[in-house]
Amino acid sequence: VQLQASGGGLVQPGGSLRLSCTVSGIIGSNYDMAWYRQAPGKQREWVADIGSGAGRNYADPVKGRFTVSRDNAKNTLYLQMNSLKPEDTAVYYCKIRFIADYWGQGTLVTVSS
Repeated sequence: VQLQASGGGLVQPGGSLRLSCTVSGIIGSNYDMAWYRQAPGKQREWVADIGSGAGRNYADPVKGRFTVSRDNAKNTLYLQMNSLKPEDTAVYYCKIRFIADYWGQGTLVTVSS
């Protein structure tokens, strides 16, 4: 099982980015998917998740600004991030739970003017 995250970059405060995470090595889509992030000097924290039935949950700091979605036909997880703030700066990781937890390599998001 491999996860490939992409879409990070440098954006100004108030801007938007969309992260993607493509999963390979699994047949079907009966697994939960999630985004985490780790800011410099801080522990990794949960950001959002979406279940195999498409139920979604968000951490309080991103509610109303981030939207998690998935395209099962493409085995891809997305995170649409709007109204970005400097405190959103972090390496963002995708994770799936399929018997065990599998992590992507992370993609860096920097929010700065």
